[in-house]
Amino acid sequence: MKTYGLIGKTLGHSFSKSFFEAFFETQKTKAQFLNYELNEIGEIQQVFGSQPSGLSVTMPYKEAIIPFLDGLSQEAEQIGAVNCVQFLGDRKIGHNTDAFGFHQSVKPFLTNKHERAMIMGTGGASKAVAHVLKSLGIDVIYITRNPNGTRQFGYDEINHHMLNACKLIVNCTPIGTYPNIQEEVILPYEFLTEDHLVVDLIYNPPMTRLLENSKNAGATVLNGEAMLKHQAMRSWKIWNNEL
Repeated sequence: MKTYGLIGKTLGHSFSKSFFEAFFETQKTKAQFLNYELNEIGEIQQVFGSQPSGLSVTMPYKEAIIPFLDGLSQEAEQIGAVNCVQFLGDRKIGHNTDAFGFHQSVKPFLTNKHERAMIMGTGGASKAVAHVLKSLGIDVIYITRNPNGTRQFGYDEINHHMLNACKLIVNCTPIGTYPNIQEEVILPYEFLTEDHLVVDLIYNPPMTRLLENSKNAGATVLNGEAMLKHQAMRSWKIWNNEL
């Protein structure tokens, strides 16, 4: 029986295991999907030693895993983050399917008003999101707790002018993820309009405080479930050399 799995630190919130188990049952595929919770990235060697057929990678290891791999796809190298590991004989190749998943999920909602985007977070997921948006000609700024650079700002710097310029907002942080559903991104929601699209990559819960407050302010909202499904099926094709 083939084994696939997810690498992360805290995976109680993850939807991947149940998603793939349902997929295996539907497709009548004899396989199992395991969650690998690692205290630190060095433990990945034990996972590799168990000879899995494919791995997904989630926070906080999308960047940290790169030195443990034998190569990267062109897109993963451009993005600087990996969320999918393909095994080709003894070689471990890192891919990024987050970019594909995000693009597929967000493209039906984009309009000509989304010329600039505000990305919350600077981790591996934000790198994939920025890669997609820049490829679409959308200008990007980042909101982070520790701004460092001309295109990075603190949460307390978000104001009316910034939200008026950035009609697309994407949360790439874990703030509000189950079980900490009372946590929320601090945002001056009164400046949101019906022209705004607010995307939260979190999918558990399906309606975070960020999305609920943004919807109440009149914005269009989108959670991360569609992205997850698109990136998961892309990973499945990569694991099985179907791309």
